[in-house]
Amino acid sequence: MIEMAENAKNHPPHFTNAVFDIVAIAASAGGLTAIIQVLSTLKAEFPAAIAIVQHLAPEHPSFMAEILSRRTNITVKQAQEGDSLTPGTAYVAPPDRHLLVNGDGTLSLSQSELVHFLRPSADLLFESVAATYKDRAMALVLSGTGSDGAIGIEAIKKMGGTVIVQDVKTAEFAGMPSAAINTGNVDFILPLDEISTTLVSLVMAKFN
Repeated sequence: MIEMAENAKNHPPHFTNAVFDIVAIAASAGGLTAIIQVLSTLKAEFPAAIAIVQHLAPEHPSFMAEILSRRTNITVKQAQEGDSLTPGTAYVAPPDRHLLVNGDGTLSLSQSELVHFLRPSADLLFESVAATYKDRAMALVLSGTGSDGAIGIEAIKKMGGTVIVQDVKTAEFAGMPSAAINTGNVDFILPLDEISTTLVSLVMAKFN
């Protein structure tokens, strides 16, 4: 089944000069500061795409993409239905929409039911990324309350991907990082100030 899917016409494009095609980031309370720190050192030519789920109040418009754009050299945009993942671009899930990656590397937004009382759900993003990109997928869990992402990283690991989690000692809220670490499906537990450089070195490992 997997081999057929990989050989089908709807397989996602692999990006040149990258070991990983996508970095999926999950955060909640305290997460905006952490995401800014991770993205702030990335160069415009970062060779992978980034997808971000940050839990936001569903009743208000989000200015997160604009805030992040001012703090990083990569392109940041609020994800739209049908967007094609592009290297050096971060796609932020809009409020009250699940963000999913399709088999052809495009994005879908869904208002399907809440997952653990949440929409967007990191678990759904991670599971869709794992199914599409397999060992070329990376998941990153940052500061946040609750346990969103813990189920999804199991899918990432099962398909051969890599998981990084923020060290709880450097997280403003330890719920999400702790839940992820407790699964045993984590490759790297890093203080916040070491995540960005590790991310770059892993994504560009064969090309530096």
